[in-house]
Amino acid sequence: MRHGKKHNHLGRTKSHRVAMMGNMASSLILHKRITTTLAKAKALRVYVEPLVTKSKSDTTHSRRTVFSYLQNKDAVTILFREIAEKVATRPGGYTRIIKLENRLGDNAEMAIIELVDYNTVYGGSEAAAPAKKATRRRGGAGKGKAAAATAEVTPADEAVVAEPEATAAPAAEETPEAPAANEENAEKGE
Repeated sequence: MRHGKKHNHLGRTKSHRVAMMGNMASSLILHKRITTTLAKAKALRVYVEPLVTKSKSDTTHSRRTVFSYLQNKDAVTILFREIAEKVATRPGGYTRIIKLENRLGDNAEMAIIELVDYNTVYGGSEAAAPAKKATRRRGGAGKGKAAAATAEVTPADEAVVAEPEATAAPAAEETPEAPAANEENAEKGE
């Protein structure tokens, strides 16, 4: 019986499965993205994410532990030098699985598994560029700031600016009435 055994056996013996996961994890670390079946990608995510977490602490013990899983010196070196620096602030979720069309031969569900910080399609280039500062609409000493403040304002912009003031005005009118009502109640009670 398989009570409580939650990992996917992938139709392989334990030795075959361990060797396959080590090879796939090494390939993922070396190439940053691999294409495989969806079941193998999900199993690989569970296998490789603890290794990436362990690479955040660069000690001899953690290197030896990771090497016992990967059995590839180049992959261990890249993991501890490059990947650990990129994921230093990330609290988890180092991989992404993207589903593809089914394979033609056997109609197996295919997927791409990739390291999140190395993807250029999903905003990797935007994340690498420094974020622009938000423009402030206030006067200043510089010529550029004064020109930006007197920039052309469209009627839509005026409506957006006037709208918060309109909502703030009724709130200001209600506040003087509230203390007056409290004073009247206090006088009645005395």
